[in-house]
Amino acid sequence: MATKIRLARHGKKGKPFYHIVIADSRAKRDGRYIERIGSYDPNKNPAIIDINFDRALYWVGVGAQPTDTVRGMLSYRGVLYKNHLLKGVVKGALTEAQVEDKFNKWMAEKDSKIESKISSLENAEQKAITDSLNAEKEKNAARAKAIAEAEAVQITKAEQETAESEDAPVADETPKAEEAPKVEDAPVADETPKVEETPKAEEAPKAEEAPKEEAPSKEETPKEEETPKEEETPAEEAPKEEEAPKEEEAPKEEEAPKEEERKKEE
Repeated sequence: MATKIRLARHGKKGKPFYHIVIADSRAKRDGRYIERIGSYDPNKNPAIIDINFDRALYWVGVGAQPTDTVRGMLSYRGVLYKNHLLKGVVKGALTEAQVEDKFNKWMAEKDSKIESKISSLENAEQKAITDSLNAEKEKNAARAKAIAEAEAVQITKAEQETAESEDAPVADETPKAEEAPKVEDAPVADETPKVEETPKAEEAPKAEEAPKEEAPSKEETPKEEETPKEEETPAEEAPKEEEAPKEEEAPKEEEAPKEEERKKEE
């Protein structure tokens, strides 16, 4: 059975997290595995690689084939280098003491490089933060300066306007007094005699003459003789009897027969 050292994906979408496992080459990526020997988190900078050194060295010595990605991780942690030194011990080129000395020196150098990289990244982050803060401070200072200048300009303009307004009233009052005669030229408004042309209203007598022409129609007032109906109403409504003065106009009915006699004589 060919065994491989590979990654099994876990984690959320967009934030992967991998397990370093020993699995059969025929198994699925995230399927069954023989042993888990570590983890890999690429979401951090630098990436976090946690490996069980002894178990990884054992599987590499047994002949498990790591994938390209896992090979880089094993090299990063010194598993492959330690396996190379142990092969020298088998051949008799090195002793175990020499292997330990060389490996410890290499690990010290590697750790110093890792720490320097981490410190440089932290310094870069802090520098970026300080630079952004300084840039914001400069922008705020520039804005405050621009606002102060604008306010100063407005204040000067306001002072100039007030000074001009204080000087202007003396010159402005004289023309107003000179313009007063223009108000005296109001005779234009005295042209109201046009309104006095009411004689047209005096021509109303023509309208009064109209009833004279309609006089003959009044002679046909026999219909007014039917007033008894009006007399019946007061009988029913006693309070209206007080309006008796209207009955005094009855002489007009007496005049009607006289007009009839005149017509007979004609």
